[in-house]
Amino acid sequence: MRRPQDTFVHYLQLHQGRLVVGVLSATTSAFIATLSPKLIGVLIDGISHGAPVGAITLVGALIVAVTGLECVARGGGRWLLMNIGRTIEYEMRRDLFAHLQTLETGYFQKTRTGDLMARMTNDLTAVRQMNSFGFMQIAQSGLTFVFTAAAMAQLSGDLTLVAIALVPFAVLLFAWIGNHVNKLFAKLQEQFGDLATRAQESFSGVRVVKAFAQENAEIARFARLAREYAQRATRLELFNGSMWPAMMFLNGFGVLVILYFGGQRAIAGEMSIGQLFEFVGYMQLVSMPMALLGEVINMFQQGWASLGRLQVVYNAEPTIEDPAVPAETQIHGSVEMHNVTFSYGAETILRDISFSVPAGGSLAVVGTTGAGKSTLVGLVPRLFDATGGRVLIDGVDVRDYPLRTLRRAIGFVPQETFLFSVPLRSNVSFGTEADLTPERLDWAGEVSQLNKDVIDFPARYDTRIGERGVTLSGGQKQRTAIARAVAKDPRILILDDALSAVDTYTEAEILRRLRGVMRERTSIIVAHRISTVKDCDEILVLDDGRIAERGDHQSLLAHGGLYARMYRRQLIEEELGVDEDQEAHEKRLRARQPSEPAAHTAGPSREEPLEDGEAG
Repeated sequence: MRRPQDTFVHYLQLHQGRLVVGVLSATTSAFIATLSPKLIGVLIDGISHGAPVGAITLVGALIVAVTGLECVARGGGRWLLMNIGRTIEYEMRRDLFAHLQTLETGYFQKTRTGDLMARMTNDLTAVRQMNSFGFMQIAQSGLTFVFTAAAMAQLSGDLTLVAIALVPFAVLLFAWIGNHVNKLFAKLQEQFGDLATRAQESFSGVRVVKAFAQENAEIARFARLAREYAQRATRLELFNGSMWPAMMFLNGFGVLVILYFGGQRAIAGEMSIGQLFEFVGYMQLVSMPMALLGEVINMFQQGWASLGRLQVVYNAEPTIEDPAVPAETQIHGSVEMHNVTFSYGAETILRDISFSVPAGGSLAVVGTTGAGKSTLVGLVPRLFDATGGRVLIDGVDVRDYPLRTLRRAIGFVPQETFLFSVPLRSNVSFGTEADLTPERLDWAGEVSQLNKDVIDFPARYDTRIGERGVTLSGGQKQRTAIARAVAKDPRILILDDALSAVDTYTEAEILRRLRGVMRERTSIIVAHRISTVKDCDEILVLDDGRIAERGDHQSLLAHGGLYARMYRRQLIEEELGVDEDQEAHEKRLRARQPSEPAAHTAGPSREEPLEDGEAG
């Protein structure tokens, strides 16, 4: 497990060439900076001793030239070191995002999105400031302090000791303040994660918030978190703000002491007025590094705390990885499970699951809520790994396939549909090697019955659908997900309760079109409606993580068990709602027909209704 200092050194080593040049520029500027006070001392002594105007002018010109040269060297060093910090920030953000993509689904189930966003933004900013401004100030200010101290010692060893005697007090003061800053900053970043999570959940769940009239409650919760964040930030700034005044006080006190003792020596003739001004100039030159010492310490405390938080993400190891020796065989689609169990922590979700689906065959999985249906189908594309038993595709353990090969062969429609805030075309094309051709896109939309709604969208498939598809109804989202799954031409098609949000008429049309798709592919369908699965080759009935029943539709009905009870219950529900559904269906058809453009001749899908409550 890597430590924060390992990561820090790793990224600095990537830029060691520019780092060396930057430090050399800082060294040059620090050395040149010590020449100005010496020239000022010579100038004052020259004026006081009546030196020729030409000599005084020459010294003045040298001061200007030295200052300009020092500015060029300092500016070059600052640009190089600050640029390194920005580059490292980019590399860390890129690497963190890439690393997060390798982590399994379970990691994101136990890690809050808002907290990850806080680490990818605020924490990375703090690390960048440490790597750029912090490192630059250490290089320039540290070297300036060393060169200036050496020049002061040559001028007067006694006065140098007096000036340096203040340094331990400054170090102790800043260490005490920096310790508090480190703790407060870590707590502040945690609070920011809470704040970001609250905002993200509120925006993502805006429909639920409004449906339950919880706007004021959400405002109150967010305001409470924001107030706590402001209070912690204010306390942090109290310590941050004390750094500079404390340093300026110590610096001013040091100058006062030097003027007192140095003035006595100048009066006694032990040093010239020019040398006294030279020494005070060195004190002023060294005051900036000492003043910035507190800020740099503060910056490193915050940056190191943030680097520690980022290191937690870096150290998260993926539990689902590519095999050391991957199987390179082409996937045809047969799926088997042998004595599979799956546990999440101490809770066992699946127990002793075994079945076999030949390539091109179909399997349905039904059962009560929480029986483990979604977990079972998630084992096939390795969203999870079985904790016991084996999952095979074409006789090869799924753990032996490269993840990319395995998942590209599977079209998966999850129970919770997720769409990106991009045009509808891009959502359907997601997962394909290239953009879909118009013919392929139209075919996928026809199979999923999405075309009949898209015809009414303002920009058809180029319509942007908002964050998480917020402008679409639940049924439209599910049909988009189905189109996305079939568009990639998978060998295995998995539908996890993918028709729950569509009405029975649209469901029938989708299933009719899917039968043609499924004849060429292995299909695994999870559903609550018996009508969705009754034509599958085999049906598994899960109960409490076990296979309670198995067989085809007719044999399970004849058995009279859990499946038959589910079927009878759904028949009663359908009989109670059939008249109302039929009347609503006819009304929707009458409402659509007059407004449909004459050019629309996409086929039978045109006549099918939208889902109840859907807006085209």
